[in-house]
This record gives sequence, structure tokens and C-alpha cells, in this order.
Amino acid sequence: MILKKNLVIFVLIGLLLPMLGAAQSLKVTLLGTGAPDPSIDRFGPSTLVEAGSEKLLFDAGRGVSQRLWQLHIPLGEVNVLFLTHLHSDHTVGIPDLWLTGWLPTPYGRRSVPLQVFGPDGTEEMMSFLAKAYQRDVRFRLEGPGHLPETGTRVIGKDVNEGLVYEHNGLRVTAFVVDHGPIIRPAFGYRIDYGDRSVVISGDTRPSENLIKYAKGTDLLIHEVMAARPELLKNSAAARGIVALHTSPEEAAGVFERVKPKLAVYTHVSLLTTDPTIPAPAAADLIPRTRLLYAGPIELGADLMTVVVGDKVEVHRFAEASRH
Repeated sequence: MILKKNLVIFVLIGLLLPMLGAAQSLKVTLLGTGAPDPSIDRFGPSTLVEAGSEKLLFDAGRGVSQRLWQLHIPLGEVNVLFLTHLHSDHTVGIPDLWLTGWLPTPYGRRSVPLQVFGPDGTEEMMSFLAKAYQRDVRFRLEGPGHLPETGTRVIGKDVNEGLVYEHNGLRVTAFVVDHGPIIRPAFGYRIDYGDRSVVISGDTRPSENLIKYAKGTDLLIHEVMAARPELLKNSAAARGIVALHTSPEEAAGVFERVKPKLAVYTHVSLLTTDPTIPAPAAADLIPRTRLLYAGPIELGADLMTVVVGDKVEVHRFAEASRH
């Protein structure tokens, strides 16, 4: 009888463990992996993190709304946004996400405020955004559709380094990174869910603080920039821009110290400031990193998904599989 009872318990544990593992998994989708370039292949920087019922967005670059709807995720289901810094390529998608997400359509239907967390200036930016679109909001409130007034609100909050969000077992910690002497503070974010973790670097040159917060993470999503040597030799402007970011060789040093289960490049910036000097190729980024780092690494692409569970799995986007 005891043996039979123990057998039942073992069977139940065997059935429950995979379910518990799935429940604790993090799903990370690179909505946009580009830089300021108006590229059709790489939209502006934005990363979606899903855990349980939570959907959190990190940065809202150009095309974020289109990418969400490609995944058949209504914009109205994304109500929490974290900004790494206030450069326009990371924020230009906010009005679209906010206001299109409020419409009474399958891709909208937000009925609660959009919460935006970020560095100093975030609250001010959101208040000015609300003023900029106040006529549009009033026209829609007074028109047909019976849109909920609460969905018109966008609430900005300036945050400091430390825990900035905790809900349904999901914790988001902001940490300061080094995006140069003027853009201060700029943040990276660490997301923890159970014993799974993801770190998003934001825009930064090599940062000791990032290494501190990212040590041993499952997934490190890191920016990268490259330029041709002849451009850097001849252009002070190019040298100045590159000095604010992380080269593949520098990223390799970061990865070697952090030792993530997987490193993924995003904010892929292939720089040229001179029409006579072509930008470097994206295909060169991983080989350059490999000169100094032998661990798992992927070149991020728009709509690529990484599932962080008992193992880290990468899924490239296939349009047909989403229908």
C-alpha cells in the first residue's frame, strides 16, 4: 500500500515538474534590433518580455506597434514600458503604442493607463506627449466608439537604480550603464522570474556596473556597433559615436566575464558617416566576437524569440507559424 502511494506521488511529481518549469520560463522577443537607420529589415530597438500573464516592453523604437501586431499581440495588452534612455530611436514609437493601443479595434482596446518607467526626464516627456496629443484624445473621446477615458492616460515615472517593478513574481531592476558623459543616467535592466533571468544592456560602452548586475544571467541582450577602420581614421564624428557604444571585441570581453547561457546582439549599428565608405556587414559581427569569446552567441534579428526555461531556446520568426 505504501509502495503504491509512493509510486503515485512520484508520478505526480514527474507530471508537475515540467509544468512548473514552463510556468517559470521567460519568453523574450526582439521586436526591433536596429539603430537610428530607417531600415525596413531592422526596426527601432524594442524588446518584449513575457512571463506568466505579464507583458513588459523595453524601449519603443520605430515600428514597435507593427511588430507587436505581426505577433498578433494587441497593443492594448502592453501596458508597462521601460526606457533605457531618452534618445529618439528608443522612444519614437511611444505615441503609436499608446494611442493606437487605445482604439476599439482588435489591435487596440487598452482601458488602463500606459505606465512608462525610465531615467530622469521620463515623467516630463510623457506629460508633454499628453499635451501634444490632447486634441486628438478629445476628438476621439467626444466621437463614436465609447473609448474609455482611462485608456487615454500615459503615466511617466522617473526611476533610480534598484528594483523598479515587482508584480506576479516578476522583478525588474534598473542599473546605470555608461552611454557617455552627457547621457546620464542611462539604464540597463535585469528581469528576474523565479530562478530565470534576462539582462538588457541598453545603449552603453563597456560597463563594469552591467557586468556586476549581469553576472551569471541566463540571457544577456547586448548592443553592438561597428565601423570600418578607414572611417574611424578619417572621421572624428565617427570616432565620437563609436566611443559611446560597444564594439564586437569589447562585447566579447563583457561576455567572457558575465558568462551568460546565451548572449544576443541587438541595436545592431553598422556605422558610416561618409557616403564613400560603406558600412560594415552584420555578418562580420559574430566572427569578430569569436576572436575573443567562445561561448554561445546569436546575432539578433527582428521577431526572434528566446525562451529561457530549463534550457535556452532560440526561435527565428516564421510568418506562417503565427497564423
